[in-house]
Formats: sequence, structure tokens, C-alpha cells
Amino acid sequence: MSIRVMLVDDQVLLRTGFRMVLAAQPDMEVVAEAGDGVEALEVLRGAEVDVVLMDVRMPKLDGVETTRRICQDENPPKVLILTTFDLDEYAFSGLKAGASGFMLKDVPPGELLAAIRSVHSGDAVVAPSTTRRLLDRFAPMLPSTGGQPQHKHLERLTDREREVMVLVAQGLSNGEIAARLVLSEATVKTHVGRILTKLDLRDRVQVVVLAYEVGLVRAGGASS
Repeated sequence: MSIRVMLVDDQVLLRTGFRMVLAAQPDMEVVAEAGDGVEALEVLRGAEVDVVLMDVRMPKLDGVETTRRICQDENPPKVLILTTFDLDEYAFSGLKAGASGFMLKDVPPGELLAAIRSVHSGDAVVAPSTTRRLLDRFAPMLPSTGGQPQHKHLERLTDREREVMVLVAQGLSNGEIAARLVLSEATVKTHVGRILTKLDLRDRVQVVVLAYEVGLVRAGGASS
């Protein structure tokens, strides 16, 4: 079955270019398009979409708020944020809103296609280290937790799971965490899966964002 993609961008030429690239792929099809967030939400009500390529700077309703509303729905499509500048605040806000990752608009076609396939399969396409750099830059935007981590399910984590969560938030891969904690990579993967389940998170990107929000990791990657 083809990956059903929706293009949301106020620039018609960009949508045309993306459409041409996707149309050449045997496993993808563009099933919907919109020129702004309001139109996107309306179109989505009548379209079956797997992945949304979402611009952020649009009239009427920007991509961040549109992403937030999409991700609040039951069984929403995955959202891949498209930004003009690396590390801008829109990418940060898009991740917090529920996007599965972000890409630059001038990304090579092959990388864009790989990102769409990764997001569709349930992975995040932003490396944890990149997400951490985003959060380090925009940490002042995060709400204060009064020095104490606050999350309704954080107490469900074991000491080892909390330790793994901090290392994930510091940008370490499963292999690097395994080496640091003297565990097998399979064991680390199991711990990450349990963290996602217990905290009701979708992917590693959300783990990184939450770790910053609750104060487990501070700007610069240090743990609290």
C-alpha cells in the first residue's frame, strides 16, 4: 500500500516540486494539498492521510498550531515539519506540538523520501542530538517546574529507566547508552520502549522534550 502524503504549504511552486518528487516513487502518492493551516484541517476531515508535510510559516493558521490540532485527534497522521532555517523556533515548537520531526526545505530529495518513509514506519526523523541542540537554544521558552520534575506518570519509571531517559535526552544512541551503562543494546531498547509506554510518548523526540520540560536535563545537556 502506498504512503498517502498531504502537502501543506502556501507556496504553490514548492508544492508542485514536492508533488513531482513524490509522484515518481512507487510507494508514495500525494492525496491532498492545502495552502494554509485552516484549509489543511478542513481537507483532512475528508481525506485519508498517512504523513503530512507541514510548512510552518503560513497565513491564517501557522504550521505549529495546525500540527497541534492534528495531533490531538484520534489516530492522527504523522506530521513532518518543513523549515527554512535550521534550528529556528518553529522547529522547536513543532516538535512540542507533536510533530515526528523536521526537515529543511532545501533537503535533497533522497533524504526527504527517506524521512517520509521513516515517519510512516513510526520512527522520528530528528536525531536526539539535534533535538537537544534545539532545546538548548530555546530552553528559556520552557515553563519552570520549580526545580522538581513533574509528570503524572514519571514515578512509574524505575531508577534504571530514569537513568536511560536522561541519557536519551542527552543525545546518546542506544549503542552509546549500552556502553555507558554496561548493558546490551537490546536491553537498552527494551528500557526505551517501556519509557515510551509508561509515559505515553510516541518516540525518542518526545522523550527528549519531556526530559527538558520536567527538569531531568538542563540546557547544555547536564542532568539534574
